[in-house]
Amino acid sequence: MKAQKFYSEGSHHWYVIYDQDETRVIDSNVYACQVDGHSLLCDPGGFEVFPQVFASLVDVLPPSSVEQAFVSHQDPDIASSLPLWNACNKGITWHTSRLWVGFIRHYGALDATIQGIPDDGAELTLGSARLQAIPAHYLHSSGNFHLYDPQAKVLFSGDVGAALLPAGHDAFVDRREVDSPKAFDEHIRHAEYFHKRWMPSNEAKRDWCERVSRLDIDFLCPQHGAIYSGANVRRFIDWFAALDVGSAVHSR
Repeated sequence: MKAQKFYSEGSHHWYVIYDQDETRVIDSNVYACQVDGHSLLCDPGGFEVFPQVFASLVDVLPPSSVEQAFVSHQDPDIASSLPLWNACNKGITWHTSRLWVGFIRHYGALDATIQGIPDDGAELTLGSARLQAIPAHYLHSSGNFHLYDPQAKVLFSGDVGAALLPAGHDAFVDRREVDSPKAFDEHIRHAEYFHKRWMPSNEAKRDWCERVSRLDIDFLCPQHGAIYSGANVRRFIDWFAALDVGSAVHSR
């Protein structure tokens, strides 16, 4: 597991911590945003991978700088590390859908500060940055949010855009030839079943596609798989808009 910086301007940075070689549990990406020395984690990960995530994080920023954590929904692969992070730093404020506040407390850390995001979204302040919690309900959770950074043009998209990739994949779908559809076409076949199975609502999908199409996005960052950048962002949104979701009813 390693940390990689993919956006940097002045004191504003984004990192991805990823591991495509993990075989015990499903691989997960953890993202960190640092602005003016203040840090926020996106989907900090599960209990099982906390030691690796923490060790990778200290290579790029002080853990003491982590003041906030954004949890897109309630799943254990993104939130069950909550009590471990809380043990390291009780000053972290956790943000998640108000629907899931009571549920994720079952992971422990009953004294953690958890703020519920209302259904229509919210703005989070991180240093001089204003981050937007974007509604993504029913994709694939009934209370679900993504996080948009308008300055960095980064959209953390949770499970939307996720792909179950073979071991050893890079952190990006393709950063060398982002104007070529070849890498995207090869990548997206690893995302198709996931989206058909785990995204249950075509209506919710259409709402999300319309909503994010109005945003200026350079990096679309899913919680599993690889980051879409450049022209691959639009390619993904168009692909997802045309996909019939909730249609994979047989196990693989």
